[in-house]
Amino acid sequence: MKKFLGFAALFALTIIGLGCGSNSSSTGSNNPQSANVFMTGEDAPISSVVGFNVTLNSVTLNGQDGTTATVISTPTTVDFARLVGLRAPLAFNTVAPDTYVSATFVLANPVIDYVDMTQNPPALNTYNGVFPNSQNPYTLTVNFPTSMVVGANGLAGLRMDMDIRDSLATDGNGNLIITNNTVAVNPVIFAKATHASDPDGQVTDLMGGLVSVNASGNSFVLQGPYGRQLTIDVNSGTTFNSGWSINNMATPEFVAVQGQFQADGSLIASGVEVITTAQSFVSGRVLQVINNSSGDAQTVTMWVGETGADMVGVVDSIQTFNISEVGTFEICFLDGVLTNAVFNQTSIEVGQRIFIGGSYSSSVFTPTMISLRRQGMYGLFVPASVTVNNVNAGSFQVNNNGLVGYSAGGPVTVNTSNLTLFFNLTGLGQLQTTTTDIPIVTRGLLLETSGTPEFYAGWVNAPQQSSTGSGSGTSN
Repeated sequence: MKKFLGFAALFALTIIGLGCGSNSSSTGSNNPQSANVFMTGEDAPISSVVGFNVTLNSVTLNGQDGTTATVISTPTTVDFARLVGLRAPLAFNTVAPDTYVSATFVLANPVIDYVDMTQNPPALNTYNGVFPNSQNPYTLTVNFPTSMVVGANGLAGLRMDMDIRDSLATDGNGNLIITNNTVAVNPVIFAKATHASDPDGQVTDLMGGLVSVNASGNSFVLQGPYGRQLTIDVNSGTTFNSGWSINNMATPEFVAVQGQFQADGSLIASGVEVITTAQSFVSGRVLQVINNSSGDAQTVTMWVGETGADMVGVVDSIQTFNISEVGTFEICFLDGVLTNAVFNQTSIEVGQRIFIGGSYSSSVFTPTMISLRRQGMYGLFVPASVTVNNVNAGSFQVNNNGLVGYSAGGPVTVNTSNLTLFFNLTGLGQLQTTTTDIPIVTRGLLLETSGTPEFYAGWVNAPQQSSTGSGSGTSN
């Protein structure tokens, strides 16, 4: 079984490791006095923090000659804890061509959702965050390590990385310090200029409801996060999950997209997945699984981070669902008998990010399908844990003090292949010679192998904090 799982995971890596590119091109605005900037967000997590909602009141670019340009002007609340290892679109705006050297973030109303895994079932505690000197909103200016040069008719990107680990007050064991039901928040943000085609500029996590389809024009409109509708273009290089194409997509459907921004604010999709045709769904992290005597999952308790419009009342809460009658199990962007063999009723694990589709009637949600989603994981590398089978095909371990480490009961094994992308690392060989417990962020799938959850990575990053800028805060 272990060998078979390895083959299935290798197949998965061909999608999750390389499925973010595009062979398309696009042109910018005809106005030579304007250009465009897109903004993406991600985070570095902390143990058992499943939600970190912060309102971005505004985001402004600062030019080298004192000019400014607005990226976000309408307050937008972002849950950065959901974005570990993933990258979601936050904004797209027109700016003046210029060389920008920093960004100013105005933050407000931080709220932390913290799971207590010592209770049965796990319990959710919600705390308000308090900025330094109780300033709310709080302004932070972050210098770019390399200037953002935006030319006329050009397209540039701003990558924002909220470092939750260093932003929240914790003790020596990484646990939150709670004072009068509040948590001190001293925001640590890393920001850098990027391009749409760069690995750290591409959109890897976009899910939403289908609004409309223009099959003849090879595009569709998605209701994305933060109240925005996004136009998604497809071409001959776009991969659809089995049985789907632009010609048979129709509302209501819930769709996942990978791709990159174009100069007109649309995305060109490298991958499109029709997850479900059901209007009702919940999505989030698994906290507890109750199995029957045969090992089949009967109920799953999860922290719900996203829902359809009809179930919005359970967002940011812990819910238990009866999944004993679910007959359809899927893995994001994958199809076929291999997926059913590696993810099914017996292989749901604590820490997994899952999507449950079904029907909702008379306040009762009836699950009919479950999809395993890609997720990120942060951990400290375990020296001398590397196995190299063939170049970058092999494994290593990390110590994760969050849900994945809780599920594994110790160090988590991270499996890699020759299709795994490495950032700030030359590859698995460099890790083999690393003797310190450096931080590692991975993105991929959490799968059960021989009764133990293991991570199958399409993307491995050793964050280089010193190269991503620094900032300071003042009251607004």
